[in-house]
Amino acid sequence: QVQLVESGGGLVQAGGSLRLSCEASGPIFRINSMGWYRQAPGKERELVATIITGGSTNYVDSVKGRFTISRDNAKNTVYLQMNSLKPEDTAVYYCNADIRIITMYSYVYFGQGTQVTVSS
Repeated sequence: QVQLVESGGGLVQAGGSLRLSCEASGPIFRINSMGWYRQAPGKERELVATIITGGSTNYVDSVKGRFTISRDNAKNTVYLQMNSLKPEDTAVYYCNADIRIITMYSYVYFGQGTQVTVSS
């Protein structure tokens, strides 16, 4: 069973930084892409950032220049470095991965979520 385990959330003041981590484990053949979603209270879940195997990245406009997604392929781990945090970044952040497992089928997985709270 593939699992995504996140860490690194917490409470930070506006302007501060946090680094989220997410490690994938289980019967993994290849990870096609990894990313982060977030969901604020009363809002829909939105895609924050993605990174594919080759290293190409994409960001939602609201975090460009402040957040950086990176990946350690050897550790099956994705990171989200969040700088200059704003109160509107407050949300539950979910790790996401498109993984081809050892049966050669690909599935999309989500982690359990980690809370990020930015105080003003």
